[in-house]
Amino acid sequence: MDFNLDEAQRELQGLAAGLLAREAAPQRLEAFEKGGAGYDGAVWKALAQAGLLGAVLPERAGGAGLGPVELTVILREIGAHVAPVPAYASLALAAAPIAAHGTDAQIALLAPLTEGEAIFTGAYREPGPAGEVRATARADGDGHVLNGVKTFVPYAAEAERILVPAVLDGAVRVFLVEPGATTLTPQPSATTEPLSRVELNDVRVGPDALLGDGAWDTLRRSAVAGAVALSSGVIEGALKLTTEYVKTREQFDRPLAQFQAVTMNIGDVYIAKRALDVAVWAGAWRLAEGWDDVDEVLTIAAFNAADAVVKALYTCQHLHGGIGLDVTYPLHRYFAWAKQAGHLLGGAEQQLDTLGTLVAQEA
Repeated sequence: MDFNLDEAQRELQGLAAGLLAREAAPQRLEAFEKGGAGYDGAVWKALAQAGLLGAVLPERAGGAGLGPVELTVILREIGAHVAPVPAYASLALAAAPIAAHGTDAQIALLAPLTEGEAIFTGAYREPGPAGEVRATARADGDGHVLNGVKTFVPYAAEAERILVPAVLDGAVRVFLVEPGATTLTPQPSATTEPLSRVELNDVRVGPDALLGDGAWDTLRRSAVAGAVALSSGVIEGALKLTTEYVKTREQFDRPLAQFQAVTMNIGDVYIAKRALDVAVWAGAWRLAEGWDDVDEVLTIAAFNAADAVVKALYTCQHLHGGIGLDVTYPLHRYFAWAKQAGHLLGGAEQQLDTLGTLVAQEA
């Protein structure tokens, strides 16, 4: 496995980094947050116009058809700039499963997403451990009827479709559901991203709503891979911000970076970042190549994102002193994003339980 990006992937990374440095600069983000919108429409359109949304969409929907590694590149840059756009929801939770398991008509639904004219999302979480599905589906004529509750669904009210996993005849299948057919209740969010509780009470969907076999495996893996990619970018952005701060902030007529305790703390943050980076790129590559151990590697990445990276953000706050808690200072965005990703993934203890189960199955 080569951890170096190829030339095309580096160009994609440079394009995303340059665009977001302009469009999601701290001053722009501060102005956006005062407006109270769910996402920054200007940044969303800019990503579309640059071809970054279409890069990982199917060619049949007007995209370039690139894969998990390229999606990781894009989401990681979005995390590094804490850009408030529905890229994770639309690309990782929705577009990836639809592209891999959708019919021609279902894939065609993604075409407006290429231009930034639509949002999609997926219902990865339910009450209880992440990745467990208790929602049910039953056949009803040529369609199906869905019942259950999904939680922390991003951009559910704004989405064209919500991907809803449900148990049908003993297997988890994925259905495309219109938000208007469900009952949506806003839920608390650590960031500006809108989250919803989605209740399905005898929601009937037609025969064109069911994705093909294997869609749930793709959705759950893409959900984790996307979340850890965001976290990888978040800790990189926070480390850069903190490093610049301790280089310039002085105490006792010396920059903070000259104090041994400070350098050791910065070193700990760097180690947490690198540990996550290794697992993120390994997971994305295995996902692209279809390796059997992809779930194990993604779980390792999820554990690092939910544990070491969140702790590293506390360290970054500590090194900033009082300003680290000031919501007018950019660091608070990184902390909020890291916490929200950790919650979405289910927390550190659940990742250890999952990893233990996977290792036991291999024994």
